[in-house]
Amino acid sequence: MTKRYWNIILEEMMEAGVHFGHGTRKWNPKMSPYISAKRKGIHITNLIRTARFLSESCDLVFDAASGGKQFLIVGTKKKAADSVARAAIRARCHYVNKKWLGGMLTNWYTTKTRLQKFRDLRMQQKTGRFQSFPKKDAALLKRQLAQLETYLGGIQYMKGLPDIVIIVDQQEEYTALRECITLEIPTICLIDTNSDPDLADISIPANDDAIASIRLILNKLVFAICEGRSRYIRNS
Repeated sequence: MTKRYWNIILEEMMEAGVHFGHGTRKWNPKMSPYISAKRKGIHITNLIRTARFLSESCDLVFDAASGGKQFLIVGTKKKAADSVARAAIRARCHYVNKKWLGGMLTNWYTTKTRLQKFRDLRMQQKTGRFQSFPKKDAALLKRQLAQLETYLGGIQYMKGLPDIVIIVDQQEEYTALRECITLEIPTICLIDTNSDPDLADISIPANDDAIASIRLILNKLVFAICEGRSRYIRNS
């Protein structure tokens, strides 16, 4: 994997609050190597290590995107949801930002069936088929479509399992992470001081509660993915 320069600036990360961890009582001892200090009852993340792992992650996704690989970005808590959707759309990645449905990856056959149902209902709505049903049935179908749009809208074009999964907040998305581990899908995790850094293939120690921190990390990764996709298109 070739190392590249991704314009990762420590001052920029400090302004975004990337270095703020959880309270000192709420931490995972395995995160000790990634913590530089304690301040007012809060652990402070070592931004030099954050920059290192973020740079490695950018190199990884760049190389993967250059090879035409597919990505899934997962972040379902409210503070992450909008940033996840925007980042994924910008980089043409799949995403889950509302709720992770158990078995979404490990039970891919069921997920494919749900996706096909979603596409069928959407087509019926676009072609006006709903209007031909009794009002009660049409209302039921519209509710089903709305629910499928909420939970599956971000993966509606996913034809198979992703090649790399990017996870915002390991604790919140533990089920998704376990499914990736089971399927041996490489993962990049944004982890706070209460997480286990050994679970993901690359763990980026950073504040996973601040919107600015989440957005900064995702923007760097998405930029690298976009650069890789551009190379893939040029070489195709």
